Amino acid sequence: MERSTVFRRGLSSRCPQCGEGQLFQGYCKLWEQCESCELLFRREHGAMTGAMYLSAMMTEVVAALVSVAMFLLTDWSVRTGLTVGTPVVVLFAFFTYPRAMALWVSIEYWTDLKNGASWAKPR
Repeated sequence: MERSTVFRRGLSSRCPQCGEGQLFQGYCKLWEQCESCELLFRREHGAMTGAMYLSAMMTEVVAALVSVAMFLLTDWSVRTGLTVGTPVVVLFAFFTYPRAMALWVSIEYWTDLKNGASWAKPR
């Protein structure tokens, strides 16, 4: 199975193994397993810590870019910059976290598949 297939399935909120089951049952609420192939999405306590780090990293990069852009492209005061920039960064984080979770499920599946884990079956 190709890596691009696994990540495309995950980023479209589908099971990275079969591509049929949904990852989420609500906003940032993963199903325990795929209803189609029974792949476990959260195999252990703290499995989504990687997703948290991915989301934080992407949000920090966006926050830095927004800060630099406002500094270089505007003559706003610090108060105005914070008033405009903070909601932008918070909204980015809010909408990015589910994608980070989906990406993390795909990363875990891909690495387990490549390491020959018995539960990961290419489909």
